[in-house]
Amino acid sequence: MPEKRKTRRMDLECKLLLKRVDTLDTQTSKEVSVKITDVSKEGIGFECSEELRVGSVYECHLTLWTKETIHAFVEIIRILKKNDRFIYGGIFIGMSETDASRIRIYSDFSNMEIKY
Repeated sequence: MPEKRKTRRMDLECKLLLKRVDTLDTQTSKEVSVKITDVSKEGIGFECSEELRVGSVYECHLTLWTKETIHAFVEIIRILKKNDRFIYGGIFIGMSETDASRIRIYSDFSNMEIKY
C-alpha cells in the first residue's frame, strides 16, 4: 500500500491520556492510558483497549521524550481491531505551532545520520 502520510512518523515510548470533549455528558468522559505506536507533527497512532469512534474528538496530554507535555485535541480517523485491542489513527487539531515544532525538531534530529 502506498504511503499517504505527509510527514514521517516516529515511534516513542510514552503514554497519552485521552479525555473525550465532543460530548456534553461529562459522566461518559474519562481518561484512558494508551500505548503510542507512532507520532508526527500532524497525527498519532496508538493502541487502546477502549472502543473509540471514528470522528470523535479527545483532549490529550502527550508526554514527550523530554518529559514535557503537549496539550492538543485528537480526532480519530481510523480504527483497526486486533484481538482484544484497538489500533487507532488520529490527527491533531488545535495544536499550537510551538508544540508542532517541538515534534518536528525531534523528527529532524532523529533523521540525522552520524558521520565521522
